[in-house]
Amino acid sequence: MSHYLQQLALSSALALMPWSLSYAAPVNQQAILDTVTDGAEWLSHGRTYAEQRFSPLTEITDKNADQLNLAWSIDLANNRGLESTPLFHEGVLYATLSWSRAIAVDAKTGKILWTFDPQLDRGDARYACCDVVNRGVALWEGKVFMGTLDGRLIALDAKTGEQLWSEQTTDPAQPYSITGAPRVVKGKVIIGNGGSEYGVRGYFSAYDAQTGKMDWRFYTVPGDPSQPYEHPELEAAAKTWSGDSYWKLGGGGTAWDSMAYDPELDLLYVGTGNAAPWNREVRSPEGGDNLYVSSILAIKPDTGRLAWHYQVTPGDSWDFTATQQITLAELELEGKMRKVLMQAPKNGFFYVIDRETGELLSAEKFGKVTWAERIDLATGRPVETDNARYKDEPIVMWPSPFGAHNWHPMSYNPNTGLVYIPYQEVPGVYRNEGKQFEPIKAFNTGSAFGDATEVPAEVVSGALVAWDPVKQQQAWRVNYDNYWNGGTLTTAGNLVFQGTADGYMKAYSADKGKELWSFDAQTGVIAGPITYQFEGEQYVAVMAGWGGVAPLVGGDAALKPGVKNISRLLVFKLNGEARLPKPVMASLPPTGRDQVTVTANEAELAEGQRLFGAYCMICHGVGAVSGGVIPDLRKTTEARREVFEQIVLDGILAPVGMPSFKDSLDTQQVTLIKEYIKSREQAMEAKQ
Repeated sequence: MSHYLQQLALSSALALMPWSLSYAAPVNQQAILDTVTDGAEWLSHGRTYAEQRFSPLTEITDKNADQLNLAWSIDLANNRGLESTPLFHEGVLYATLSWSRAIAVDAKTGKILWTFDPQLDRGDARYACCDVVNRGVALWEGKVFMGTLDGRLIALDAKTGEQLWSEQTTDPAQPYSITGAPRVVKGKVIIGNGGSEYGVRGYFSAYDAQTGKMDWRFYTVPGDPSQPYEHPELEAAAKTWSGDSYWKLGGGGTAWDSMAYDPELDLLYVGTGNAAPWNREVRSPEGGDNLYVSSILAIKPDTGRLAWHYQVTPGDSWDFTATQQITLAELELEGKMRKVLMQAPKNGFFYVIDRETGELLSAEKFGKVTWAERIDLATGRPVETDNARYKDEPIVMWPSPFGAHNWHPMSYNPNTGLVYIPYQEVPGVYRNEGKQFEPIKAFNTGSAFGDATEVPAEVVSGALVAWDPVKQQQAWRVNYDNYWNGGTLTTAGNLVFQGTADGYMKAYSADKGKELWSFDAQTGVIAGPITYQFEGEQYVAVMAGWGGVAPLVGGDAALKPGVKNISRLLVFKLNGEARLPKPVMASLPPTGRDQVTVTANEAELAEGQRLFGAYCMICHGVGAVSGGVIPDLRKTTEARREVFEQIVLDGILAPVGMPSFKDSLDTQQVTLIKEYIKSREQAMEAKQ
């Protein structure tokens, strides 16, 4: 056969493939830059390096959004929260599921092309504060990159899902985790980690995309002062910490989510997390700003060196992370165009910062905030309210550790000039543990987080807030009864898309906030949607599946939406003709027990409650009230209760995510926890 005929045969064969194996247009820096004006593909976590989550596509508009319907959907083998933003390239959608699994899906048929399971030890769920979720992948030159809950960075072949290389980015002996999506800048894969509350020291690293070799690492907090500092920025940071315990307690500052990149300035922007433990009285008793926790860092991607920093919450004592989305834009401020970055972090202030210099340009409250009166623009520091640090007495304040805005992506529409924020209003309760604090192999806050017994449904709410970053004021608002609503997407079609905690996908007009379309997704939608163009049509896609930290911890407030986890990939287009199956109403199995009897006395129940709060609440909910993701312990069958000790100490359910606590609890303590749970069951039955 001639060379020409061979090429013709190969081309014909590829044309019959459900997706292209040729990768004529590989994903690289230029391809990502080109998507600024070409909305056909979604190649990076926030679509472009600016992380605006804005699409220039205009087939679907505010004039025809009511004609949207399901194009296709697939049910996924997944029963925990779905937070992944899919990526779309050459007819294939790439996404992650819980337990750090990855999938590639044919965008035309919905057929799963490959799956990848990193085979986690599911007992590691013990050190995942916020569900065993994963927020997505990165694409680069034929590879798919993902982080895993046990701290690995893995490169997969985009065509086959075959593992090409794997690097352990964390010390496996320490309770680190990865839930965030990597980014690739200049051939370097950037990845951070989580685990502050469990006593780790934060950092983020850059790895060569081809080989997996680490290029550089930036530590966000200083380590042992008796040892040389890893880079010069830490010597300056150490002066902002006090005492000799902070480095023994880890320090925190983990970079577990937000990143953005400006290719013209050649600066990578990374948001860092809360300090650890939360309470500064415990970790840094003489005060101090505790750099670089709760900060935005501008990093030179070639060297990993710091260009500038801005600390959002100096001396954080509230779990006010700055890991929420960083978005880049050009805004006209006082008659001058400025290159800015914008962030709406947990603390409730919306920040506009000069991204060249780190100068704070403006900051205003975008919701209910009681811990600080304002941000002083002269100093860039918050003006805190009395007793905000709860040093002398407990305090109820807003926001809470859930944040006024959490990880759920916001979006920015340059046509309307508005930012669309998934806002939530949840009060927080803090108490100073002070000298009574003792670190445990579990969730450490120093602020008595484990004291909580309920989050009343009537005190929480959510909203979609359209925010004007120039005027620093709300343009419009859509109120929701529930918090933990999904991320947003905005388009040149004058649209904003968002999923809701109570199980809907919605579209609003971007300029006015008028609801134009609603789809019953049958499950809470918390992830951010994307849009892309395929074979001449515009599509909107979202990973739907209730979960995350709020449904695990949130108690009655997390039950309020009334949904369960049904994990699906939903894809919509104009005049789609697909339908979801009718939900199957599960019948409740017989309890297999008589009326529960509590044998513990008041003091023993108090100790059981304390132990539950310390070791169990982060997954099984305040007051042992499950939020609809994992089994409600108050409804445990008698047969299951008889093996309670084997579950908690021996780890017989570790393969499904219930770890062993044998290194932290003894038989007597487990019995007290069981008695406390039984008392909560009694309270539930009495309430009914």
